[in-house]
Amino acid sequence: MCAEKQALRVRAREIRAAIPPGKRAELSRAIMDRLLGLLDGADPVLVYVSKPPEVDTAPLISAMLTRGTGVVVPIIEREQRSLRLSYLRDPSLLSVSTFSVPEPIGHEIPAEPREIAVVIVPMIAYDARGHRLGYGAGYYDRFLSRHPHIQKIGVAFSCQEVESIPADENDVSMDFIVTESGVTRVPG
Repeated sequence: MCAEKQALRVRAREIRAAIPPGKRAELSRAIMDRLLGLLDGADPVLVYVSKPPEVDTAPLISAMLTRGTGVVVPIIEREQRSLRLSYLRDPSLLSVSTFSVPEPIGHEIPAEPREIAVVIVPMIAYDARGHRLGYGAGYYDRFLSRHPHIQKIGVAFSCQEVESIPADENDVSMDFIVTESGVTRVPG
């Protein structure tokens, strides 16, 4: 299964990387608009801080902060292979950190997982059953399996959908999938 997942991951990354930056920005805005409607009233929201060529979350984070929504971002703890959480009040305090992910290192405001209502999860690929492929290190799967109360929203471009992703007992499925084409509530 690992080889199959890796092959899917490589292909999906190639497809995503082929989206021109201007088109990626346009699609990201459409995803943000759909997310804002879905998130109405959720507070706080855990959201990944994007890096190209992911769905750009910077406008979403700004919009949530403007609304007064509590924004929490993950910080990668590479040694423990886990995520710790920090409130983000000022995106200008983010700096490139582990795996080139922007994080509020040195400006952390600790957040507790039990406070989180919803999480926005990056996806390299996904299927209609809510299975996702991330980067392969399992950070989100481990975090989400320990905190099943959090509503899980996976975001990706529609071109990242695949017919089927092999899932095992460690993989956590999404509750919703949001792309520029729409919002899908995952059955079950």
